[in-house]
Amino acid sequence: MLTTTDLDALLADTEAEILSLIVEAEDPRTTELYAMVRYHLGLDRDGSRGKRIRPLLGLLAYRSITGEHERALPGAAAVELGHNFSLVLDDIEDRDVERRHRAALWTVYGIPQAINTGDTLFTLSRIALHRLTGLGFSDDRVLALMRLYDETCLALSEGQFMDIWTAENDVPMSVDFYFDMIGRKTAALIAASVQAGAMLATEDPTVIEAYRRFGWALGLAFQLNDDLLGIWGDEQATGKEPSDIAKKKKTLPVIYALEQAGPEDRERLLEVVRQREPAETGIAEARAIIERTGARSYTRRRAREYRDEALEQLERAGVVDIEALERLRAIVVSAISA
Repeated sequence: MLTTTDLDALLADTEAEILSLIVEAEDPRTTELYAMVRYHLGLDRDGSRGKRIRPLLGLLAYRSITGEHERALPGAAAVELGHNFSLVLDDIEDRDVERRHRAALWTVYGIPQAINTGDTLFTLSRIALHRLTGLGFSDDRVLALMRLYDETCLALSEGQFMDIWTAENDVPMSVDFYFDMIGRKTAALIAASVQAGAMLATEDPTVIEAYRRFGWALGLAFQLNDDLLGIWGDEQATGKEPSDIAKKKKTLPVIYALEQAGPEDRERLLEVVRQREPAETGIAEARAIIERTGARSYTRRRAREYRDEALEQLERAGVVDIEALERLRAIVVSAISA
């Protein structure tokens, strides 16, 4: 299997690709703009860079088919830049003041400049895709990737709309609605990241579709695992406090519990999750109600179903690099830790 050092090299190559895009674009009058870009990406001196899981998945998909990764780097850079453009806007919309353990971009530079930085990240992501032409990929293939990218960005915006609209209008969210929302907000980008790697590596539609389905199932498994960790996670293991109830996040355990709970439990759970700052006793009570409805078991079962679906799709894909394939399998298995 590829080692951690090997994976670090893939991510270092992706970051070098991103930095070369920035250097190519900036000039003396826009230095501060690109300082904001670097700050948000964690590419300044002391930044936290995140896991970079989306470009890593795309590079591994490409490598598992071709045996190398270098020609797919512009696609990986596009994925990471596009993901981060959405994060800049998410932080503003949600009024989140921290991103990757330091101040969110908008709290440092203000909302107008943060929005403009998000626009810059989006544009850089599309410019990255144009680099594929210089590496010998046909115009038709690059255009197909751009279509995939645009459709994915639209899905992200639709999912964010659904999330904000239900919160602003205090509309109850059904389990079915929730899966639709996270499919657009989370699974769509992970699926597109993997699919893009496959599209660059082969023209076989069966292989490309298997990788797309793999990414989609993996994205849903990731999200459901986060939902579990957000309520029952071990802070020492995850590095963050399980605080989804306190933050009133709409996650599957809460939504399922509200659908399944009896009238008294449902009323009390709603009361807790609607409080601005619920007390620890209220959070513990809400967690107990969620447990009683079977929401924890239900969420874990659905997460494992999507994990197994991802593994099944991976088996259907044609590969050359067995080490890359094994690393993809390991990422799938690690998706369910709660």
